[in-house]
Amino acid sequence: MAPKKAGMRLLFFPSKAEIVPEPYGLVLIMTSWNFPLGLALEPLIGAIAAGNVIVIKPSELAPATSSFLANTIPQYLDNTAIKVIEGGPEASHRLLQQKWDKIFYTGSPRVGRIVMTEAAKHLTPVTLELGGKCPLIFDYSSISSNLKVAVRRLTSAKWGSCSGQACIAIDYVLMEEKFALSLIDMLKRIITRLYGENIGTLVNITRIVNKNHFDRICSYLKDPVVAASIVHGGSYDEEKLLIEPTILLNPPLDSAVMNEEIFGPILPIVTLKNIQESIELINSRPKPLALYAFTHDDAFKNRIVSETSSGSVLFNDVLIHYLCDELPFGGIGQSGMGRYHGKYSFEAFSHEKPVLYRGYYPDLAARYPPWNAFKMEFCRLGYNVDYLNLALHLLGLRRYPKKDD
Repeated sequence: MAPKKAGMRLLFFPSKAEIVPEPYGLVLIMTSWNFPLGLALEPLIGAIAAGNVIVIKPSELAPATSSFLANTIPQYLDNTAIKVIEGGPEASHRLLQQKWDKIFYTGSPRVGRIVMTEAAKHLTPVTLELGGKCPLIFDYSSISSNLKVAVRRLTSAKWGSCSGQACIAIDYVLMEEKFALSLIDMLKRIITRLYGENIGTLVNITRIVNKNHFDRICSYLKDPVVAASIVHGGSYDEEKLLIEPTILLNPPLDSAVMNEEIFGPILPIVTLKNIQESIELINSRPKPLALYAFTHDDAFKNRIVSETSSGSVLFNDVLIHYLCDELPFGGIGQSGMGRYHGKYSFEAFSHEKPVLYRGYYPDLAARYPPWNAFKMEFCRLGYNVDYLNLALHLLGLRRYPKKDD
């Protein structure tokens, strides 16, 4: 929160400068339903630390948590500075009609576009934490000594974390064709051990949040071309809103399941002739929120980092980067804009205001008209980075090199 000193060029001598963080002012935080407590409180902490006043709009799809926040926050925090507004889409719409100094939204790209459109009416800055189809590059041959660990991590991340109902969940796997059946066999064994053999024996797995999302996910499985690619699972229980962990092998790339964020327990596996081709496929699609890769190939890691664009990259593990407050979290392109976590949350809700302090002397005549050749040359030299030569030139001790020299 303290001002940060800024270094100044010799051109501005004598002067000093600093960067002073100031709160945006009135902030709207709109949260998602899948982690309804954390996704409300973490940005709230940053907004409070930065000195803002805040309105929180919890998701109506998590009504118990929404009610808890509305009833509990006023008991512990200043109700004149922090308010919780409950309600559905109509409440969100009415809130977005108001003028805010900053809007922080977590949710889908579809609603993110609505938020950004409404914010544009008042030129309000936004942070959008959106979703996306997060790929996992599985370099089977290079991690042969750690396959069991890699597959366990893949399995628990995909189906153990809200049944894939997370913005950073693995959306599809890219791997070489010759290893696909081996990976599928390993996945089947671990799925059976961790979650059960079929829809009737499922344990340790989350149900789908509501009927609408359940029907949306099941619509992928009912698509004949997608159904033909099912190699494991595919069953569902409408009464319990449960969907069995399901694996698809090479569903059509133009199908809905490969172009919409799944947000559910379906894992497509897309095979390639060579694992290096995964970079080209990823780059042909919108930028993901997270990109995962299991590989020990350092050259391949460097290619992934330098030749792809994503909100974040995680090697040889899944999801845990979200817990690392030392790193910023956020998307790029369709997966969002802005970042938060740890000190980055403070920065997300602060305007870094530059402050420059100047004296009155020396007051050089070269900055004022009438202009002449000497003053123009002085101004040109003043912006040159070679300040030592400039100083010597002004003292008459050295001929300043001409531009062509």
